[in-house]
Amino acid sequence: MATIPPKIKVQLSGNERTVRHTLSPLFVRLQKLKEAFHGKYGQTPLFYARAPGRVNLIGEHIDYCGYAVLPMAIEQNILAAVSVSDSQTIQLTNTDPKYKDFTVSVDGITIDRENPQWYYYFLCGVRGIQEHLSLSSLAGMCCVVDGTVPASSGLSSSSALVCCAGLVTMEANQKSLSKVTLAETCAKCERYIGTEGGGMDQSISFLGEEGTAKLIEFNPLRATDVSLPDGAFFVIANCCVEMNKAASSHFNMRVVECRIATKMLAKARGVAWQHLLKLGDLQKELRASLEEMLELLEEALHPEPYSREEICRTLGISAEHLDQNILSANTQHATQFKLYQRARHVYGEAARVLQFKAVCDSSPANGVAQLGELMNRSHASCRDLYECSCPELDQLVDICLQAGAVGSRLTGAGWGGCTVSMVPGEKIDSFLQTVSARYYKPDARRAALEKQSLFVTKPGGGAAIFIEE
Repeated sequence: MATIPPKIKVQLSGNERTVRHTLSPLFVRLQKLKEAFHGKYGQTPLFYARAPGRVNLIGEHIDYCGYAVLPMAIEQNILAAVSVSDSQTIQLTNTDPKYKDFTVSVDGITIDRENPQWYYYFLCGVRGIQEHLSLSSLAGMCCVVDGTVPASSGLSSSSALVCCAGLVTMEANQKSLSKVTLAETCAKCERYIGTEGGGMDQSISFLGEEGTAKLIEFNPLRATDVSLPDGAFFVIANCCVEMNKAASSHFNMRVVECRIATKMLAKARGVAWQHLLKLGDLQKELRASLEEMLELLEEALHPEPYSREEICRTLGISAEHLDQNILSANTQHATQFKLYQRARHVYGEAARVLQFKAVCDSSPANGVAQLGELMNRSHASCRDLYECSCPELDQLVDICLQAGAVGSRLTGAGWGGCTVSMVPGEKIDSFLQTVSARYYKPDARRAALEKQSLFVTKPGGGAAIFIEE
């Protein structure tokens, strides 16, 4: 795999209407984006950038705990058309009119985490690359952005936008960074908007490749190809409930609960807990297996929710220390913490990821059934232990299983968004018809959204630059 994002030459003018590297499905969008850019700014783009969304097949809410995940990039993506100038401003417009235009001075970039608008996600990527490269000044840019990743759907539209912006900023300022560096930088800079994620979304956006899923491991970041079984298809279905991670405390609350669980388990084992933030780091410190971590969990934590007072008393810290050093800005209000349930999900899910990859690698005769069972157990854990599902997601999972899926689970942060189902090839048509009839058609709003909400997907390519010949 190439270490830097590819630069792909495209032909967007003339009568031939051809695109090299068999990228013709992308051609129509690039052509329309070029026309939209000319209509907005009266000039031709210097280059285009793509960053894909992703579907996580298994490994939910464990990347920020230090554990490997197993996503694939999808064909839905964020595209940007860009020109560079000495205007000292960044001008942003979106092809979707519901997203407002925005202009900012290159030396006046601020990000309002209390108001997570689309352009602030873009500016996260800009600021992250600027800080990583220590750029004293930035090139002025005009950008038109177009997205096909459904917003707030669990398919990483926001991270794809951050990654696209990071790639745009690198190219506009004539710099070169590796895919790994771009992924790590974009993972860090999304925290400017208040989301304390773990890096999966950005990693697969840059490291994704057509035809293969990836096992993404962290510290150091690395990606391993995972061949998915022949004869099984992955179908994404959106439950049509939206959840914006930066606009609510649900996501960061889970991050904080895992952080506190790490410290409480470390204290129970007599390990210095002050520097430990992730459940995965504690496992390394103890040199224990995942099975042994689950045993420790049963011994050291109780299933009843922990109060702030009990946490402070056990760790020997003040309420002020808890607020200032452990809780995040939007979890200061929390009074109860389900440490046992969150840690049990994380250690169990980390094991399921490794089991999923092992089945894919060994290709046993009943491999599809084994993978489906792992997906089903993952959803049950997300629903019951991590409590990141919602009634609509649970209903959709049930319908998908009844329609012929061997496995179905929520994907992404949850609390809304999408399910991913593994469906045998011979059942794919009846599966789509049944899910449509039972989940989308009975509800007018869902029926209107069905076309972009229910689709078969396959591993797509990662982030890239396109330059017109």
